Amino acid sequence: MDSTAEFAYLNGHMVPWHDAKVHVFAPVAKYGIGVFEGIRGYWNEEARQMYLFRLAEHLDRFAFSQKAMRFDPGPSREELTEALIRLCRANRFCATVHIRIMAFIGGAGEIGATGPVGIAITALPRQSTQQCIRGASAQISSWMRMPDNVMPARIKCNANYHNARLATMQARQDGYDVAFLLNSRGKLAEAPAMCIFIVRDGQLITPSGTNDILESITRRTVIELAGRHLGLQTAERDVDRTELILADEVFHCGTGAEIMPVTSVDRTPVGNGRPGAVTRQLIEIYQAVVTGKQDGYASWRTPIF
Repeated sequence: MDSTAEFAYLNGHMVPWHDAKVHVFAPVAKYGIGVFEGIRGYWNEEARQMYLFRLAEHLDRFAFSQKAMRFDPGPSREELTEALIRLCRANRFCATVHIRIMAFIGGAGEIGATGPVGIAITALPRQSTQQCIRGASAQISSWMRMPDNVMPARIKCNANYHNARLATMQARQDGYDVAFLLNSRGKLAEAPAMCIFIVRDGQLITPSGTNDILESITRRTVIELAGRHLGLQTAERDVDRTELILADEVFHCGTGAEIMPVTSVDRTPVGNGRPGAVTRQLIEIYQAVVTGKQDGYASWRTPIF
């Protein structure tokens, strides 16, 4: 499929999209030694402005992932911020985009290599999926979420996503939209690239950070917005599988997926089988915040133009 972007950023240079290449012998290709962040840029047509959402938090996590993977020092936050802005401007985007920034081990080293550290940034237009409107079907996967002492989920590294891919492929083959993974203790962990929330008896509940989940920026955003706008406090705790059946609402969230209702789990309807009121309200609030239509969140938005 042809790209709808003209340029990518690679190791300090803006290059034509099809020239953004890494050698097949590099450790990132041989062993998947890379870490990344997905960042959304939201277009506000009225203001003719794009906003990068919670860029500072994404760069904080990006730095943590590199530290945890023992990478040699790479470009500074200021250099990365400048590169992100330059890329969006160079591609003349006037649409909502999904940006992927990756630090990887290049060169020709073996599995213990810590450098040289390369940086690649890509951005492509990406609108919300229709599943945000109709809701998604979920399957409790037979694949287990990998534990922290095997492949730490709070490190956003490329190799971790093989676990998510296996669960996703199984779910799609079995006729579901998304997989829900349990951890080694049989408690709810997360969906591939997404954290999970349930609404039960008027309370918002989500698996805690010690349940082998990515410490999600969107998850943190949902908790803050639910408290401020809906008066809902969130319980961060263990969640049993059967609570998905008891729940009045279920949704998952992530930078790419945003907030997505889940209307059935293992072919059992969630609530009345339609996106719930709390989920719908959170989607509306979230969209207003990220696009700059909701006052009070300027610190979360980095303007491009």
